[in-house]
Parts: sequence; structure tokens; C-alpha cells
Amino acid sequence: MMMRMRMKFHEQLDDLTDRLASMCHLAGEAIEVATDSLVRADLPQAELVFDLTEQIEQLHGPCEEQALALLALQAPVARDLRQVVTGVHLVSDLSRMGGLAQHVAESVRRRHPDHVASGEAEELLARMGRVAGELARGAEQVLRTHDPELAAELGRRDDELDDLHRRLLTLIQDPAWTGSITAAVDVTLLGRFYERFGDHTVVVGRRVIFLVTGEQLSP
Repeated sequence: MMMRMRMKFHEQLDDLTDRLASMCHLAGEAIEVATDSLVRADLPQAELVFDLTEQIEQLHGPCEEQALALLALQAPVARDLRQVVTGVHLVSDLSRMGGLAQHVAESVRRRHPDHVASGEAEELLARMGRVAGELARGAEQVLRTHDPELAAELGRRDDELDDLHRRLLTLIQDPAWTGSITAAVDVTLLGRFYERFGDHTVVVGRRVIFLVTGEQLSP
């Protein structure tokens, strides 16, 4: 009887992990589609982002409920407890990633048919979007494998995104910048959306490291 209960518990944990990884996959797809729509000023493609983020939110509630039910009904200890608690936190992290991708799509919708950005600013944002998508794919792999080395690598990859963000801010603060105030505000916000998206993937990595090792990593 006890063995069957343990097997059922771990099956439920595996199911929770798979759902979390699916949320991360959708968030990565959303940020990539949002970036393509940004570069092309493509409204139909931007609308696809809202479909993807809706799918993320459809997983949000069941994941949270499943994790809380495991806490309440199974009273896990040690690593099992860490895995369930980590799952509760990850649901929010992954939902926020989807929300940030949606913010990019909203910018495209708001400025359509015009481009939100142009020239070097648009090029830097496109690069930030590509790196953000790669980080999301890395975070998905971390969630599926629970590999602490892959998790630590997310922080190093995020440094590249932070560097692009600094270059973007330097560009629009340069006296030679010829864009409008509206364009500067849009670009600033977009850069922040991508930078925060990357930060959340790093948090995913830190949570997995905590799950595996029990060690809390400082930011």
C-alpha cells in the first residue's frame, strides 16, 4: 500500500514537471513569435502571441492546484518537499515570462502599421529576442533534466542579454539619437521586457539548483 502511494506521488510529481516544462516551452515560443512580429510590424503574428499566453494561463491554474494538493495531501519531506515548493514558485515565474512576451506583442499592436523601432534599435531588440528565446529553451531543458550545470549556464547566457540591454540604453541616450520621445519610450520598455524575461529564466535555473542541492543561491 505504501509503495503504491509513493509511486502515485512520484507520477504526480513527474506530471507537474512536464506541465511546468510545457509552460516554459510556450513562453519561449511566445517571445520568439513576438520578436518576429516586432521586426516585421506583423499584426497577425503578434496576435498569435496572445493565443500562446492564453495556453500558458490555462496551465497556470492546474499546475498551482496540483502542487498545493501534493503539499496538503502527501506531506512530502526532504527533496520531494523541495520539488513541490519549487513547483509552486515556478508557476508564477513562467506565467510572468508569458506576460512579458505579451507586452512585446501589445507594443506591436499599439503601433501597427508602423514599426515600433527602427535601425540599430530594432536590430538590438531582435538580438535580445533571439537570446531570450534561447534562454527559454535552455530553461525548459533544465526543468526536464534537473541538471544543475545547465541551470548555472543560464546565468552566464543572461549576461549576453544584459550586455545588449546596456547597448540599447546607451544608443537612445546618445545625443546623436534622432528618434522621437515616443520611440525612445517604446524602445526603453521593450528592452526592459526582454531583460526581465531573461532574469526569469535565470530564476528558473536557481530554483532547480535549490531543488537538486538544497542550496539557496544569492542573486
